[in-house]
Amino acid sequence: MSESRPSFAALQKARLYGILDLGYVLPADVQAMTETLCLGGVDLLQLRAKRLTLQEIEKLARLMLPITRAHGVPLIINDHLAIAAEIGSEGVHVGQDDDAVAKARAVVGPQVFVGKSTHSLAQAVAAQAEAADYIGFGPLYATGTKPDYVPIGIQDIAQAHRQVTLPIFCIGGVNLPRLPEIVQAGARRVVVVSALLQAADVASYVQQIKAKLPES
Repeated sequence: MSESRPSFAALQKARLYGILDLGYVLPADVQAMTETLCLGGVDLLQLRAKRLTLQEIEKLARLMLPITRAHGVPLIINDHLAIAAEIGSEGVHVGQDDDAVAKARAVVGPQVFVGKSTHSLAQAVAAQAEAADYIGFGPLYATGTKPDYVPIGIQDIAQAHRQVTLPIFCIGGVNLPRLPEIVQAGARRVVVVSALLQAADVASYVQQIKAKLPES
């Protein structure tokens, strides 16, 4: 990973990765939720929209980008490399069954960081060998966001940090009550989705999560 990339420092410092998932947020509420998450203090924000058309996803990404830029929060597009390249987002994220990191980087260019989902120690190590810029590691717990994925638990978090030097974002069923045991297991960074988006006070929930994470 090249330190000449503008978002490199932000990625390295990031502790709380939010995902604005259209399974939980109406398209009409995307701008307001983006603003709230950024004001709360998310360090990274991903747009994930599994059921929308490419045109709809690009439109929402373009609405989000001025807000995230104003707050200095890198915007990451899930799956859709062409959209990330077209709008000039800071990052893109690919799954295990999606495009290889090298292909993603060829599409989005060297200034855009590329993250990869991993669901085991072996996949985490392989993603580092693939030159991903960061990894998601999980799901730690059963989660409605990814109901088809078998949870991997928290027992391998510390080992993953020993074997992988990339930023590791633990994901899957992460919420405020579970955070102490996740951190005790060795996590330094987390992804939170439904617990954030469904919180009664989203900005406050962001702040409470960040207060319980280790300092970067």
